Formats: sequence, C-alpha cells, structure tokens
Amino acid sequence: MPVLNERAYLEHAVRSVLEQDVDGPTELVLALGPSSDGTTELAERLAADDPRILLVGNPAAHIPVGLNAAIRASSHPTIIRVDAHSELAPGYARRALETLQRTGAANVGGVMRADGRTPFQRAVARLYNSPVGLGGGAYHGSEREGEAESAYLGVMRREVIEQVGLFDETIRRGEDWELNLRIRQAGHLVWFDPALSVTYWPRESWSRLARQFRATGAWRGELVRRFGRSNGLRFFAPPALVVVTAVALLTGILQLAGVLRGVAALIASVIYLPLIAYALLVIGVGLVSAGGVRQRLWTMAVLPTMHFSWGLGFIGGALRGARDTVDASRLGSRNTPLP
Repeated sequence: MPVLNERAYLEHAVRSVLEQDVDGPTELVLALGPSSDGTTELAERLAADDPRILLVGNPAAHIPVGLNAAIRASSHPTIIRVDAHSELAPGYARRALETLQRTGAANVGGVMRADGRTPFQRAVARLYNSPVGLGGGAYHGSEREGEAESAYLGVMRREVIEQVGLFDETIRRGEDWELNLRIRQAGHLVWFDPALSVTYWPRESWSRLARQFRATGAWRGELVRRFGRSNGLRFFAPPALVVVTAVALLTGILQLAGVLRGVAALIASVIYLPLIAYALLVIGVGLVSAGGVRQRLWTMAVLPTMHFSWGLGFIGGALRGARDTVDASRLGSRNTPLP
C-alpha cells in the first residue's frame, strides 16, 4: 500500500486489509511517502500495535517506486495491491486467491465501487461507477467475469511480476495498465472477477479532482506515445472532446468577426452539434442522478471537469510527453510531492 497524506482514510483502509480471512500468514507493507498531515505518525502507531504491518520508505512519493519497495520488502508468493484511499470488501482476499487458483491467471482484479461522504464526493463516485464518467472499463461496473485488459489494484502471482520486471518506475500514472500489458505480452492471463469489490473514496474537492484527472490524462498520453494502439479507443474520447471544443470556439470567433459568412458560416456551424449533444448529456445525467439538488448540480459540474481535465492532460502528454507530471491532488497547489 503506497501512502501519502491519507490520515483521514488510512486507518479504515488498514483495518479492511487486516480483517481479511485468509488461510496462512499475511503481512501488510506500507510504503510511506513524505506526508505532511500526520499520516506517517499514524502509520507508525498502527505498526506498533500489529506485527503484521511493515513500513518502508518512499521518499520519491511516486506510486510505482513505493509499490516496488513494498513488494521487495514482502515475503509471500501472492501480492495483493491495496490503496490507502480504498477499503477491501470482507472476503476479498479469500475470493481472489480462489480465483487465481481456479483460472490460472497471473493477476486478478474486481470492481472499484466508488462511494462518497459529501454531495460533491457522491457525485464524483456516481460518475466513477458510470460508463459515461470513466469510459466503461470492466472494473467500473461490469458483471461479466472473464479475461481483462487490466485489473483494478490486482492480486498477483509474485513469480510472474518478478519475471516481467515489477512496476515501471518511469511511469507515474497508469503503471498498473502498463504492468498488465507486459503480463499479457509474456503469455499470462489477466482476469476480472465481479465478485471482488473494493470501495474507493474519490477526491473531496473540485480543484483536487481536476488536478488528479489532468495528471492521469497526461500519463495516458505518455502511454499512447510509448505503446500506440495497445491503448483502447475509449482513451481518445476526452481529447477528441477538447479538440472539438477548441475548433468550435475558433469557429465562433471567426463568425463573430465576419470572416466566416453565408453558406461557409452555416456549414461551419455543424461543429456545434456534438457540443450541444454533449451539453444535453451532461444535463441529462445530472437530472437523473440520485440525491438532492446539490448533488445533481455537482454532477453537472464534475462530469465535464473529469473529461476536459483528462483530455487536456492527454493532449499535452501525447504531444510532449508527461515528463515530471505527478498527481498533486493531495498536495495543495504544487506539482510535486516533495518538500
């Protein structure tokens, strides 16, 4: 479990792991980044109370670096990746181990069930759980078990991930997708089991959500630079929306300036149709949302925030590479987790 500034969530996440019913010995390795909110002190107290908890440092504060440090410090043949912003459902580990055995897969994942504690967070959670929000990856709500492109978090055979080289530490976001790509290229199976469930708590504010999605989009753009069409078509929808919006703005300016007139202006106005359809989609999704007026309004604000932030990040990452972009959504306004 990589950990950075997760004081509000860490104890619940750790408890959900330690309460898993598994035949045989277990351990939980926390890779601690340079937190500034008391998370490290909380982790140290938790470790003092339970000998199954091991602590390793992750001064770089990058997720794949922390994951690899934790894996190297661990000692068992099955690696269960967990997140400090999530909680494992009861029976998760036992079911995952049974699925590994039953399918012969190298990596097994389940459903990410987002949840929220405030109207904003519940709006984000609903869109995480919807194909309209995050594009329909199996782990966002599919009910059909089977072979998968990637796995949320993942329950992995240690021998396989050591064979393919652990997580790529040059990738800051999307490291799980890239690892699963190498697992599949090596001839192993990645499997989705909808009976596995993890509760995920999204970001708590609009600005943090926007920063998270911009960083994630930038690294998907980087992955497209590296791996091309190995990336699914759904990843190209948000940048396409950004491009259409930019063209529509330019068209509008040219029309207002009188550069585009008559038939040419009428033909150019076709560019507005997909944006009108998108606006109607956003409004429709908001109106049918559960919850009160605040949650519905937040839904209408969150959906384009997710798409445009991700799309802008993607375009930058695809054109010039993600470079040093990190997810700073838990770190104020800085674009680096380091002091």
